[in-house]
Amino acid sequence: MKKGFNRKQTIAAALILAVLIGAFFFGGNYSKSELDADGAGARSPSVSTVSEGAVAEVSSDGSLTETSSGVAVAPLGAATTSPDAVSTTTSPDVVSTASEKYSEAKGMAINPGTGKDKYLTDPVPEGKPIPVEPENATVTDRKLTCTLSVRCDTVLNNMKDLDPEKIELVPEDGVIFAETKVTFYEGENVFNVLRREMKKAKIHMEFVNTPIFNSAYIEGINNLYEFDCGELSGWKYKVNGWFPNYGCSRYQLKDGDVVEWVYTCDLGRDVGGYYSAGGTR
Repeated sequence: MKKGFNRKQTIAAALILAVLIGAFFFGGNYSKSELDADGAGARSPSVSTVSEGAVAEVSSDGSLTETSSGVAVAPLGAATTSPDAVSTTTSPDVVSTASEKYSEAKGMAINPGTGKDKYLTDPVPEGKPIPVEPENATVTDRKLTCTLSVRCDTVLNNMKDLDPEKIELVPEDGVIFAETKVTFYEGENVFNVLRREMKKAKIHMEFVNTPIFNSAYIEGINNLYEFDCGELSGWKYKVNGWFPNYGCSRYQLKDGDVVEWVYTCDLGRDVGGYYSAGGTR
């Protein structure tokens, strides 16, 4: 009896060990980019500012000297319920595969080696619009409308981190450009509209073109730049409540879209734009 009991114990222990090993190797199947995705559109604190007209480069250690704006993604897995009402979580691999199929079906070519497109963009979450390259867009004379706003109200809660020289630039309510219905032309993107409306409103805006991401990157609006309110601060954009995982020059607008530019002081966490990359930036 004792011998049989020990054998059962040994088998049970082996099974438990196998489960633990499997969990160690497969349970944390997240890449560094997924965990560190800077949906903020703000560059890494270690990156120096790039002047307008400069191009993004890759340093000797493989890191980028520039990032595109608005990179955030939907959560990796959705909870599902089995017929026995047992809640489970979808594998990140399954979600990623579904996102890739969705993006490819919609015309977004994903490199199987990197899991991204040629501009380093992860597959977009299912149901979200895929990027449209600005050079491929056809702009017509058909007028459409969208809603645009620009806010920096997060700074009001982080004044201690704000560059003292920029204090007078922050509106009391944090609103730089109030929510306004604006006109755009069919085929235009988020960047086109922001640039035109800021110019019309005489609001300063500075950007840099980043060919490696095929998009403009917004460095500053109203003279409020990335890193002006801490090393994790910068500008992000969202459309219809979603923070796209690709640059603003690649987001082609549709009639009725709601575009919001928001300033984050905490890499997107304070504006709801910091997600694990389950298929996006």
